[in-house]
Amino acid sequence: MIRHLGFQGELTDVKSVARQLLDSGLGTAAARAKADRFARAEIALRQMGPEAPRHAYFVPGRIEVLGKHTDYAGGRTMVAVAERGFCLAASPRQDRRIRVCDAACGDTVEFNLDPELVPRAGHWSNYPMTVARRVARNFPGIERGADIALASDLPPAAGMSSSSAMMVATWLALAEVNALEDRPEFRENIMDLTDLAGYLGTVENGQTFGSLVGDRGVGTFGGSEDHTAILNARPGHVSQYSYCPVRFERLLPVPSGYTFAIGSSGVAAEKTGSAMEKYNRASRLLSKITELWREATGCDDRYLAAALASGPEAVGRLTQIVQHARPGEMDPKALLTRLEHFLTENEQILPAAGDALARGDLARFGELVDRSQLASEQLLGNQVPETVYLALSARSAGAVAASAFGAGFGGSVWALIEAAAADAFLDKWIQAYREQFPEQARAAVFFTTAAGPAAFRVT
Repeated sequence: MIRHLGFQGELTDVKSVARQLLDSGLGTAAARAKADRFARAEIALRQMGPEAPRHAYFVPGRIEVLGKHTDYAGGRTMVAVAERGFCLAASPRQDRRIRVCDAACGDTVEFNLDPELVPRAGHWSNYPMTVARRVARNFPGIERGADIALASDLPPAAGMSSSSAMMVATWLALAEVNALEDRPEFRENIMDLTDLAGYLGTVENGQTFGSLVGDRGVGTFGGSEDHTAILNARPGHVSQYSYCPVRFERLLPVPSGYTFAIGSSGVAAEKTGSAMEKYNRASRLLSKITELWREATGCDDRYLAAALASGPEAVGRLTQIVQHARPGEMDPKALLTRLEHFLTENEQILPAAGDALARGDLARFGELVDRSQLASEQLLGNQVPETVYLALSARSAGAVAASAFGAGFGGSVWALIEAAAADAFLDKWIQAYREQFPEQARAAVFFTTAAGPAAFRVT
């Protein structure tokens, strides 16, 4: 199901790997950087014991162009992936033991492929452990663990879905060594990569997918946008999808001569502790709105997007329902503000921005992205001063569009810029941020990236 490059050789042969990676859709510089990380992953794996890795994958980080906190309500997003991500090397084991090593620091976690596994909340191992637990529950009887080494060049906790990418990487390794695609449970529920993205989204959020029964997930009430981008992206393009279930809508080329610049603010976009609560509150507000709709109408719509699509009067009626909601766990004013954001982002901005990008109207595209950024600040309330400034300063430095993305409360901003002027743009953007936020700039990361390829198998 995942695309294979078919490379035959040693991952430590950096030059040969780099040449092969060019066929994946990565640019020259990115291919060289990934080849180096595959070599690191193989070295780390050999130090864990196996003679040689049997499987290797590249799993990219996600760029959310538009669609802030819409996917888990059945809304739509526009996504691409970066040329940065996880390089994974793995070998099967003869027991149920799983060992995962961070090749950069040597930190290793060990656990069993066990349906009763208790993941370590608040630690990076929560993500591979959650995958292992869910796999063991959904595919009973599997017996093979794996040794896995990961080497990443994604800035951590930067809103680029490093946690989702790690979960996808863990799934790919365990699916390979246990031949999960041949299992009847898989074939009955997962027909293509969009289905797989939907399933892996439920592994993360704990929901059930078809007959694959849910679990508690990692603790965040997110959707499947990240997994969809990671598994389905097209090089040089932005993809538009809607969700619950995952549905492809359209493919939009990145304008010729343009590329993405990423500015990671240095403010961690964590999904643990109080940050998890802020993230989950945005999801719970939409769930409450949909619950009020069902109670008032008798309809069985599970997601807000479905309720809004039920008829021409739905928006007005739903607004009235929320306005007359009795104060309780959630303030009606907060519910109305959250509904306004979803309507603004999902129903107004995103379709129009996609149309503008499709016809090459970058001025209009930039205006709509500015509106999305403002809505996230004033209505969604998930921005911090650093990301607000990064978006504004990117536009001042010459970006045709710029926006914060991801869960929010920290993280990164993307900017669409002319590729020929990328170095000058980055210098100006970085300098402005250092002057405004000198402390945070110490942990900030700035780089350019083309819209890259989806996850693929190297060996």
